[in-house]
This record gives sequence, C-alpha cells and structure tokens, in this order.
Amino acid sequence: MIKYLGSKRLLVPAILSTITSLPKVRSVVDLFAGTSRVGHACKRVGLSVSANDHNAYAATLARCYVQADREDVVDDATRLLAELSTVGGKAGWFTRDTAVNARYFTPENAARVEAIREGIASKALDPELEAVVLTSLMEAADRVDSTVGVQMAYLKQYAKRAHNPLELRVPDVLPRSQHGKGQATCLDALDASKALSGDVVYLDPPYNQHKYVGNYHVWETLVRWDEPETYGIANKRVDCKTRKSDFNSKKTCLQALSDVIDAVDARYVVVSFSDEGYVTREQIEGLLAKRGPVRTVSFDHPRYVGAKIGIYDPQGNKVGVPGHLRNREHLFVAG
Repeated sequence: MIKYLGSKRLLVPAILSTITSLPKVRSVVDLFAGTSRVGHACKRVGLSVSANDHNAYAATLARCYVQADREDVVDDATRLLAELSTVGGKAGWFTRDTAVNARYFTPENAARVEAIREGIASKALDPELEAVVLTSLMEAADRVDSTVGVQMAYLKQYAKRAHNPLELRVPDVLPRSQHGKGQATCLDALDASKALSGDVVYLDPPYNQHKYVGNYHVWETLVRWDEPETYGIANKRVDCKTRKSDFNSKKTCLQALSDVIDAVDARYVVVSFSDEGYVTREQIEGLLAKRGPVRTVSFDHPRYVGAKIGIYDPQGNKVGVPGHLRNREHLFVAG
C-alpha cells in the first residue's frame, strides 16, 4: 500500500485484536478509511466492512481493498494490467504538472503514468475493476516517487527509487468476507455516520491542521483525472485551498468528533487518536462515556519519517531541526 502519513500499519494488529475481541461482531464501519489498511485487515478475518473517505483516492483504495472481491475481479485485473504494462510513455498535462513544473517523478515515469491512466479512462470499466487497476497504478507510482512520503514538497535531488521503471502489480484483493460483501463510499464523515451502520464503528479522524488532500494531491488528481488548476512550488490542486474539514481546525475538531460519535449507529465505537492531536485523551473519553464504559490503551509509536529529517523551506534549505521522534497513540473502546 502507499506510503501514508498517519498510517496505522504498525498498530493494525492491536486494532484488529481489539475489534475481534468484542462480542458478536460481524460488521465494521471505518469512517476515515485512508489507505484502508484497517478495513482490509478486518475483511481478511471475515468481517463485513463498510469503508468511507471523502477524498477520491482513498475511496478508490477502499473500493479495491474492501468492496471488490477477488473472485469477481482478479482475472480481468490481471489481464488488463498485463496489457497496460506494455503502454509506452506519452507526456501531457500530468507530466507537465508532476515532472516539469514540479518533480514528483522523472519525466519518463510521469509520461508512463499518464499514458496508462489515459488507457484506463478510455475503457469505461466497471467501478470495482477500475478501482483495482487504479490502485495498481497509484501504488506503482508511489514506488517511484521522489518525496519523503507526502506531496507538500519533493526532494531537491531525485530519490534513487525514482529512476526505477514503473511496474504494475495486481493488488492484494481479498475474497468476499464470510459475513457479507463490503462497500466503499466517498462521503463527508458526518453524512457517512448517518448513512452507514455496523456492529463496530472505527474512527481514525485527522488530528491536526494538515489536510490529507493537500498531503496526497497527486493521488487525488490521478484518480479524478480532471486536469486541475494548480498553485505554488508543490503544484497542488487549487481546491486544496477550499476543501476544508472541521477536523483540521483546533476550534472545531472537538465538536466535529462529538457530532460523529453521537450520530454513529453501532454497538461499539473504537477511536484511534494521537497525543499530538487537537483533542485530548480526557476529552475523547468524555465524548465516548455516553455510549457506555470506556477502555483506553496507549502505545509508544514512532513519529512520521519527515520528523526525523528536519524542517526545510520551499527552496529546500534546512531551516529547523527535528523535534521528538516518538509519540503516544491512544486506542479507545466504548460500548
């Protein structure tokens, strides 16, 4: 799966163990799916999963890893990816925006990404099959990018991996869960909390000012394929300025989380949150208490890799030193 700020890769075993330890759990709703690591893990053990994210790239990952079932898509995906792997590069607006006016990829790899994406768009695929193929392309591009993992900037010199050839691979699509087919949605979290229901609702909301669409605007464009207007040295989509979430504001985050917790339809609510977030452990425990007894477990956790390399200005000059390298991740269970 793609490199991702806030990924729960290291915490998935603990999260999965917590969810599966709850009595009579067959279905899970993940309202902030991100890379769908948690939903994918839940599906792997047989749970029926509904995964939601308001960003198009994340909803596409969820459609691949949660909604699509291996028996329905893997043969067609394997054939299509083999066909698309033979496509040569064709430079256009995507290459201009990601490899000329910015430098997220080498021009050669950007041109191949662009040509393959045009090929996918021309086929008018079924949404699940399209999501699997798009996920393969997103992950292939991620393996040859030239960033430290977020797309707020790119490296001054190309990363070594950026010179590797683009390689499409069939994603790890799972068979249908024994407890029922999953689904993926692309809704605002509060709307999703009112529309989706399950035995467990898992919440992993944004916890500070950084918007995921700004961190991963290249993937948003790759999925939407809408040739957006861009701005700044990072060549971000212009809608990164206007797409706002109450979870990214210190003034509104607590109320936004309270509204979602109040609205969800589930016997149990599981919340993952960092001690570096806008909402404190005590505040979250208070919000959850109205849903029943609350248990909290904390884990020592390494901070994102960008915290280790220092602070740089837009020209790539180092202007600050790393702070602390570890934090505490809290896992709350109510119900």
